[in-house]
Amino acid sequence: MAVGLAMQVPRALATGGCRHCGEPLPAQPCLQEFEGRTHAFCCHGCAAAAEWIADADLSGYYRLRDAGGGRVGDDLPDLSVWDRDDVQAQHSRAVAGGRQITLLTDGMRCAACAWLIDRAMAREPGVVDCTANAVTGRIHLTWDPARTALSVPLQRLAMLGYRPYLAGSEALERERIRERRRWLLRLGVAGLGTLQAMMLAEALYLDFDGSMPLATRDFFRWLAFLLSTPVVFYAGWPFIAGAIAELRQRRLGMDVLIAGSTLLAYFASLFETIRGGEHVWYDAAVMFVFLLLAARMLEQRARSVASAQVDALARARPAFATRERGDGGRETVPLAALRPGDVACVAAGESVPADGLLLDGEAWFEEALLTGESTPVRKTAGDEVFAGTVCRERPARLRVTCTGAATRLSQLTRLVEQAQAHRPALARTADRIAGRFVLFLLPVAALVFAGWWQYDASRALEVTLALLVISCPCALSLAVPAALAAAHGALARIGLLAVRSDALDTLGRATDIVFDKTGTLSDGRPVLVATEGFDIEGTQALRIAAALERDSGHPLAAAFARHGSPATQATAVQAVPGRGVQGEVDGRHWRLGRADFASGGVDDGALWLGDGAGASARFTLQERVRPDAAEALAALRAQGLQVHLASGDGQAAVDRMAATLPLDGIHARQSPEDKLERVRALQAQGRIVAMVGDGLNDAPVLAGADVSIAMAGGASLAHRAADLVTTGGSLARIPAAVALARRTHRVIRQNLAWAAAYNLLALPLAAAGLVTPWLAALGMALSSLAVTVNALRLARGTPAGPAASLLPARSAA
Repeated sequence: MAVGLAMQVPRALATGGCRHCGEPLPAQPCLQEFEGRTHAFCCHGCAAAAEWIADADLSGYYRLRDAGGGRVGDDLPDLSVWDRDDVQAQHSRAVAGGRQITLLTDGMRCAACAWLIDRAMAREPGVVDCTANAVTGRIHLTWDPARTALSVPLQRLAMLGYRPYLAGSEALERERIRERRRWLLRLGVAGLGTLQAMMLAEALYLDFDGSMPLATRDFFRWLAFLLSTPVVFYAGWPFIAGAIAELRQRRLGMDVLIAGSTLLAYFASLFETIRGGEHVWYDAAVMFVFLLLAARMLEQRARSVASAQVDALARARPAFATRERGDGGRETVPLAALRPGDVACVAAGESVPADGLLLDGEAWFEEALLTGESTPVRKTAGDEVFAGTVCRERPARLRVTCTGAATRLSQLTRLVEQAQAHRPALARTADRIAGRFVLFLLPVAALVFAGWWQYDASRALEVTLALLVISCPCALSLAVPAALAAAHGALARIGLLAVRSDALDTLGRATDIVFDKTGTLSDGRPVLVATEGFDIEGTQALRIAAALERDSGHPLAAAFARHGSPATQATAVQAVPGRGVQGEVDGRHWRLGRADFASGGVDDGALWLGDGAGASARFTLQERVRPDAAEALAALRAQGLQVHLASGDGQAAVDRMAATLPLDGIHARQSPEDKLERVRALQAQGRIVAMVGDGLNDAPVLAGADVSIAMAGGASLAHRAADLVTTGGSLARIPAAVALARRTHRVIRQNLAWAAAYNLLALPLAAAGLVTPWLAALGMALSSLAVTVNALRLARGTPAGPAASLLPARSAA
């Protein structure tokens, strides 16, 4: 196939994007001629991919797709490490015909991508089977190790723009797949059984004048019995097992009512079939199971949407790392082989394998997945780099500090999973209401049965069954969990992670929000603008201050970091919240902080160094307001919140910052106790207070507020005391989270109102005998589906309104 590299790019090509990935073309794109036309590509990798697709007669991919493919790049990764026995033993399993592995890829953006991957892998020698899922981004690949190495088909994937990543624990992945298949099989059995049973039931219902021969009627009933049995006892087993568990715990829940109603319809129908009674209700039993299974699976879908962030974080983990040996050479090792102190090398465009410190020069890192910031962040030697971020422009070397579960990426993953596992008080209350409703419904059903037995005994069981089915409060039980599952997923995409179960509920009801200043409204990077020494030189004062602040975790430490010296170390360092830090340097006791703490003087807003009785140096620092602080605070005020600033800094520094921000209350020189007292004063007025901070001294007020938010770069104690933790420094995510919390409140109220209205309407209709059992099953299932679909609206994206425009754009990574 001819490749034509023209000296001048045709105008028609220059105005479009890359034919393969759709990204903008560079000034000198790669031109390639095939299928009678000249096509432009952003790189030689995309050109090679398009050429292979054309040669393999798979060009239909470009007609079918509705999104660009993944960019290939000019340098394909070395995937030979995937052939290591230890890697395959951990992440693949033996199957008939070879081994199977589950991969993740971030380039699969539509069904056409899955189509292309399936057909491309089918052409690879040694590949037994391949299934790509465009919804989950997963690829299940089975290969024969005797015929091909795993790296060969993976190299083909990478060459097409679908770079492979490990999907995590193979055992967990297998169990996840098995569980999904079990539910799909149950739903299939229930659907087929319901379809056939309803056809037989229709024939029986249409016998208005009783002209059907008894033998034919009994034959249809026994056929319905045979069809209903696997539906009730196999497809409906999750409800029966749940009912058994609830009865063992001596409580009445949804599964007791579901299983009881199903078994009542089934066994009552069997009894009537045996004795030749007038009515059977096999159709109601199977329809009940089928519709409830569909509702359950839709609820699980809502939860899986909320789990998307966990998969995105898992996808950010590179499969392997390049480690620098002592002799200067390099080796590719599994991620588990990295240890703190190792030197890791990251190529441009690759993900960082572990947390570490940048060793030399400067580099740019894309932190969109961890922080939500769309633009790459510049790092210089000594700056911290996080696992999962992407190295841009140029390669980098870093000294590993944290690996595995200790990395920030793993911590975020745990927080997302923890948020999804929470059962907040609102959900527990809904469950209690549903349980009490069941307890109320059972005697009502007994009374209805007794009344109809006296009025029309032939319909007593039918009416009671319809009453139990239609009044099943499944919608009430789903109303809160479905909404919260979707909301927590949306919250994670905004860039906040819920650490406490009731955080989202309380945030939606907040009336006041209190901000700390340093590291919260400011960028957390104070600049030292003046140093004044008294009884010691300025350079010596800076070294002492740097030693005291080195391990304090306070944002002020950054202002002194470059003035530190390895020869000057501090011991017995102790932070005094709201006042400063003290410790031993060169055998002398020093204090650094407010004037009254460090030198016994009068607080003037500056930072002083002394021994507690006299002053040795005075430092003047300035902070910069975060770029989005004014807009974020304005958005919060537009949402009706009162915005307050409570800072431990002096009045002059606080006034300088407040002059540029829309604030309702300003408070300087606030100790941790003062901040907590201010929050309690607002609470005493009936206000619901949210607190935003990041420092060690913010931990008490974060714990004391109704709901609290800790900034991403703050102290670990502040994170433990907070209800929510941001994944990045942008303040825009806070008004967006408030808007999402309020939307969640509205959806929950809508769901609860619908569930209550449905039950209040359905119960008298069923008791009056106006609803048949099969129609009752349909109404109950539609009620459950309605609340679940309504909850899924929360997962569509970020809230609309002023907050939405402030959010940083998320990367496609």
